[in-house]
Amino acid sequence: MANFIDEFMKTYGPEVTQQMSSNLNVDKGTVQKLIPQLAPLILGGLKRQKDDRGGDARVDHILNKYGDSSVLDNIKDLISNKLNDNTVDPNLGGLIGDQGGTMAAQALSKKMNIDPSVIMKMIPALAPLILGALTKKRDTSNAGIGGVGSLLDADGDGSIIDDVAGFILKGGGGTPTKNKGILGSLLGGILRR
Repeated sequence: MANFIDEFMKTYGPEVTQQMSSNLNVDKGTVQKLIPQLAPLILGGLKRQKDDRGGDARVDHILNKYGDSSVLDNIKDLISNKLNDNTVDPNLGGLIGDQGGTMAAQALSKKMNIDPSVIMKMIPALAPLILGALTKKRDTSNAGIGGVGSLLDADGDGSIIDDVAGFILKGGGGTPTKNKGILGSLLGGILRR
């Protein structure tokens, strides 16, 4: 998972950061730190769908329905449209739990000293880009959907919670920590729903 997020940030991060920063009137440095902390929530929601609702076929279904790699060709318009749409759901239709977006926004707002409403707008703007990048990876990789499924659990232990908590608490990358703290507890609650 960390490799996917690193790859996403390297390829699309600069433009996503720029567009979110200018549309939300938030410092680019703050946005750049937030994106890799929000991405694991989306990936965690996919992992939960995979585990609870049909394996790789379920992930494939979600990517076919919501993951359009063409959104990566026009990041500016996608972000502008999503950030200015007041009907978007920060919980991504339950993908990250019934209150996942709200809970994550509140926890991260304290950590990052940013209004939680800004984070709640960022989640649905980021989700189509993450899903688009996963779809592109599925369609251009020899491993196909199996490769996407395996990257959802970085250390292969069947649990993404430690992968996500480790990624977030290390600030992006690194090995998971035993003491997951507030974000680890939050993620455990979100991803077990």
